Amino acid sequence: MPAFNHVTLRTKRLLLRPFRETDAQAVFSMFTDHKFMEFVDSPPFGSVDEAHALVARDMKALASGERIRLGLERMGDGVLIGNCTLFNLDWNSKKAEIGYGLFGSEFGKGYMNEALASLLRYGFSVLDLNRIYAEIDPKNTNSAKSLDRIGFTKEGLLRENCIVNSVVSDSAIYGLLQSDWKNRDAIGVL
Repeated sequence: MPAFNHVTLRTKRLLLRPFRETDAQAVFSMFTDHKFMEFVDSPPFGSVDEAHALVARDMKALASGERIRLGLERMGDGVLIGNCTLFNLDWNSKKAEIGYGLFGSEFGKGYMNEALASLLRYGFSVLDLNRIYAEIDPKNTNSAKSLDRIGFTKEGLLRENCIVNSVVSDSAIYGLLQSDWKNRDAIGVL
């Protein structure tokens, strides 16, 4: 497994980079932001100690090649505004799951599209993944729009698959294949 602790990606407006110990307060703010956490199947953080623990786990996971979680740092001011992740990496099947989140105040500005395009390009081109998939709450229309816009296909629905904020919820499954990605990239869609 490759180590990911030195992975950084750049877009027009963002630097996608691993979380640092000094990011704990920003991570805490993310994981307590109502819009960021609205469709997450774990409770908001109760203290900054949980953010420190997440950063430490992420640093270890990056070094071991377990997963890639990158903070989305806005280039203009250096502020962390969200994150995106490749996880559940299955090297035998050449697939991974993608996850992402953004502060509610940053919705609608195109940041997530930039970040996802960069991470997908890395996953398909550098890691040579064949399939990247996402599992979202069907009520999360912003997330569904992001996935549709970047070329994912809605593949199905897992009924009563998780519990979010004590409410049983379905999961919509979206998938994107390397061949689809390369076709979109070749015609300049991204």
